[in-house]
Amino acid sequence: MRSWIIVAVLTLAAGLPGWAQAQKADSAASPPVVVIETSLGTITVELDPVHAPVTVENFLRYVRAAFYDGVIFHRVIDNFLAQGGGYLPEMKQKQPLYPDIKLESRNGQKNRRGTIAMARSRAPDSANCQFFFNLVDNPSLDYHATTNPLGYAVFGRVLSGWETLDKIRSVKTIASPADLQADGSPATTLPASPVVIRSIRLRDTGGPTDGTR
Repeated sequence: MRSWIIVAVLTLAAGLPGWAQAQKADSAASPPVVVIETSLGTITVELDPVHAPVTVENFLRYVRAAFYDGVIFHRVIDNFLAQGGGYLPEMKQKQPLYPDIKLESRNGQKNRRGTIAMARSRAPDSANCQFFFNLVDNPSLDYHATTNPLGYAVFGRVLSGWETLDKIRSVKTIASPADLQADGSPATTLPASPVVIRSIRLRDTGGPTDGTR
């Protein structure tokens, strides 16, 4: 009897104008998802406009402009991160299309394995087009009021494509002209064979997916 009452109530509610509007609003609130096609496989990422609205909108501007087509992961450090979005295979830097953005590292999101965050210079509000994947939990990159008053802004998480991230993290690396150590010598962080981002495209999503691993 109780089951019948529940079904009847749901059926009645579905016929009300407000119900349809609420369902539409829930669908519209689904977080954006992007599909990153690389030369080593595909990575699907759910973005987080709730905690990082400025960062997500900036990233999507570059996605809509097809800016990332043909760029590479130019900095790969196993047990740390994989960074890309700013260089072509011949290590020619692509100039950003838009002004630098406000740092959103105080949004409560942590640089955990499988999250995506914005790269920046030492200046706080200097991020533009480059981003990185955390290959492990990186608490040293999180905002902390006393120990790390800047931090790096996390703006999404991997839904699928862990095997692609594992392939990227295991590539052979060589000295990089774009990554210098404290003494000025090149760091060994550039993939010997280019890991190319063929495209990043926005995908329709029907709702959240559990991407934990």
